Amino acid sequence: MARKINESGIELIKHFESLKLEAYQDSVGIWTIGWGHTGLTHKDGTVHAGRKITEDEAIALLKQDLKTFEDAVENCVDVDINDNQFSALVSFAFNLGGTNLRKSTLLKKLKSEQYFNASKEFKKWSKAGGKRLGGLVRRRISERNLFCSFPAPIVEALPGDWEEKYKDL
Repeated sequence: MARKINESGIELIKHFESLKLEAYQDSVGIWTIGWGHTGLTHKDGTVHAGRKITEDEAIALLKQDLKTFEDAVENCVDVDINDNQFSALVSFAFNLGGTNLRKSTLLKKLKSEQYFNASKEFKKWSKAGGKRLGGLVRRRISERNLFCSFPAPIVEALPGDWEEKYKDL
């Protein structure tokens, strides 16, 4: 049976993707709807200006998209990981794509069973369009927190000096 993202992972994705029932362009100009559905994954061409969906349709799109990224994680991780680690990696791949996960130092460290060092790699993936974004820093730290099974993994806010703290990643 194929492995599935856990509820904590789904909540993390929903928190950072936010539900949008009308298509919008994301921070790098990609048309998006629901909880981060772009249509790029399935190349269905259905996400465009003016597109509207219901919450039930958004849930169906999310489940469809998650299957792609659950499979991607399952296919590239060949070491034992727990449900939280699996779910954090699905969230990472959902946001950045399976190819970026496969090519990442995070995965290389994980495959050599350097779990702690792998967890430190999440926050390095916090740029969009060449610029570090506070929302992506929060997401990557939240994914790391879930990967490490910390209670209440979602980071709601960053300290005022976050840009200085994370400039050298």
